[in-house]
Amino acid sequence: MPMREECKHYQSRTYASGEVARFCVLDLAPEAPWRCPDDCARYERRLADAGWTHGSLVEPAIEVEPEAGGEDIGALLDSAEDIVNAVVPEVRADVSRERRAGERRGLLGRLRRRGGPRSPGGATR
Repeated sequence: MPMREECKHYQSRTYASGEVARFCVLDLAPEAPWRCPDDCARYERRLADAGWTHGSLVEPAIEVEPEAGGEDIGALLDSAEDIVNAVVPEVRADVSRERRAGERRGLLGRLRRRGGPRSPGGATR
């Protein structure tokens, strides 16, 4: 079944380059932007478009589907997801390291602005 553009969960974005991304916001169309599952349990007709007349800003037609079968497309998307998931721990560690370094710099900067750490008697060391 081709992508159901009238589905409540269908979404598309057009970028400045003219490229159009079409997808299911629930991630239930593994062969997007070409096909929706034939028996999608979450299909709901979008009610907001009922009776509207679309002008010249209607999105261009969906590109011609590639020759590869559904299994090939699904496998390609799965491998791309595996690549992204493989770098997540490394990226999280980098962000955490940068935050800790920023917190240390922030504490030292605050202490310098105040004139340094103070002794219990109130005098500056």
